[in-house]
Amino acid sequence: MQAVNGVDLSAESRNHLVIPPKMWSQIYDPLGNTFLSTLAAVIPIAVLLGGIGLFRLKAHLAALLGLLSSLIIAILAFHMPTGMALASAVYGGAFGFLPIGWIVLNVIFLYQLTLEKGSFTILQESIAAITRDRRLQLVFIAFSLGAFFEGAAGFGTPVAVTGAMLIGVGFRPLQASGLSLIANTAPVAYGALGTPIIALSGVTGLDLHALSGMVGRQLPLFSVIVPFWLIWSFAGFRGMLQVWPALLVAGLTFAVPQYLISNFHGPWLVDVVSALISLSALTVFLRVWQPREIWLALSRREEHSRRATANSAEPAPAENPVRNNPGRSPAEVIQAWLPWVVLSIFVFLWGLPQVKAFLDGIWLPKIPVPGLHNLIQRVPPVVPKPTPEGAVYSFTLLSATGTSILLAAIVSGFVLGYSPLGLVRAFWRTCVRVRYSLLTIVCMLAIGFVTRYSGTDATLGLAFARAGGLYPFFGTLLGWLGVALTGSDTSSNVLFGSLQKITAQQIGLNPVLMAAANSSGGVMGKMIDAQSIVVASTATQWYGHESEILRYVFFHSIALASLVGLLVSAQAHLHPFTLLVP
Repeated sequence: MQAVNGVDLSAESRNHLVIPPKMWSQIYDPLGNTFLSTLAAVIPIAVLLGGIGLFRLKAHLAALLGLLSSLIIAILAFHMPTGMALASAVYGGAFGFLPIGWIVLNVIFLYQLTLEKGSFTILQESIAAITRDRRLQLVFIAFSLGAFFEGAAGFGTPVAVTGAMLIGVGFRPLQASGLSLIANTAPVAYGALGTPIIALSGVTGLDLHALSGMVGRQLPLFSVIVPFWLIWSFAGFRGMLQVWPALLVAGLTFAVPQYLISNFHGPWLVDVVSALISLSALTVFLRVWQPREIWLALSRREEHSRRATANSAEPAPAENPVRNNPGRSPAEVIQAWLPWVVLSIFVFLWGLPQVKAFLDGIWLPKIPVPGLHNLIQRVPPVVPKPTPEGAVYSFTLLSATGTSILLAAIVSGFVLGYSPLGLVRAFWRTCVRVRYSLLTIVCMLAIGFVTRYSGTDATLGLAFARAGGLYPFFGTLLGWLGVALTGSDTSSNVLFGSLQKITAQQIGLNPVLMAAANSSGGVMGKMIDAQSIVVASTATQWYGHESEILRYVFFHSIALASLVGLLVSAQAHLHPFTLLVP
């Protein structure tokens, strides 16, 4: 007989004995020195962003190196069991493909269908008919229309759609990529029908409406600023001043509903309703007002940018479609817009909780990740008490936003005259085109999940938490860092929401304020996360130039995040801003 825990077992019993895997607790200072441990946690980020931004590696190569370095740091420096590290990478990679990569693939599929049949050209002309000015086309597409897609779907959809549209109306790939990323900021906290705020409430235990209202007292200011910032970054200060009335209309008609809905209704419809109001108001306003100077050709600022990037082999922009518009019948214009209307309807329906629940009820395999699920503990001070980290992969194929986009593409394809075989061939061409982008996104999410489960994210967060009285500013930047790391405001809230609450309580700040700051600061990190940059480069047919895009947007990201941090600091310490914190 052999004794196990003091109990004698026969050979037959031992053959059926299942010894549960050992629980592993995260270690936040594995090197016994706060500075060295934080430095080790930074290495995967430095490899990833340095590979893209400094060494100009292809994004998928930089992502593979970043993933390798994150695994090495997790296993060797943070003492994470090898099997758990590999399992977290596989889990993250699966999440990277579905739902994130699935969205990108199908958005590009729809875009290709409209491009090949010529309806995208007619769409360009109809947008140009609203205004011939490139600056106003930019704010209409990237800010107002992009906010609608952010509110309905999120997860890369707005950047993919608006980037492709900007290319179509004549913007260069670098501009289309960078500007669509800058515009996709202020709406992000309420994206995908309020998912980031709902997740933040779930992990912190704070009241959902209180969090929604607090974010709604931070971001509306930036909803007014971003259209001006967007056009300033494209056209310069003088070019921005020439169109300021339209920018004010676009920003205010988004910001005011954003404040009212978030404070008096909740997080669910903030972006969708605000974007529709902004789009409608801007369209009506541009029927009665146009700038004195209409920008059709390249401005001096654009020409300087073109010369500065001449060595990057950036293709020339498409000719402005207004110049050679042959005149289109109403039926042709309706058919050109129809795929995007169908897309909006499908995406909005799929975002409704009732529809999602119904589809998940039909078929939703949930797979606990072997060797990972509930086997890793987050420990204080990151959480109030040791808490197991779940790892269940939900195969949400039916309810995934990407599936709604695929269905919209199929319906639109038939309307545009494709045969079933033609659709299959077009889908295969799209798969070939985005294969490296999908690989990159898979690796990016794998890095994010290794970071989360190894505890390196918490090590970085705790470093920010040591800021003392400056914590409102640096806590906001922690949200920015979280989105830059994970590519998602939702993920950043899940990672750091509890830490924000605990730290705020320890230093006497309002926990709702700092939890909300995590989300508000996080939105400005959206433009520099590698996943979003890859989505933008793919949508604009400029894959492989991610380093140029990162350099284009980095200053804007850190500057806007710092401004959010200053606002949160004022809300925490400075009258009358403290009145915004109940």
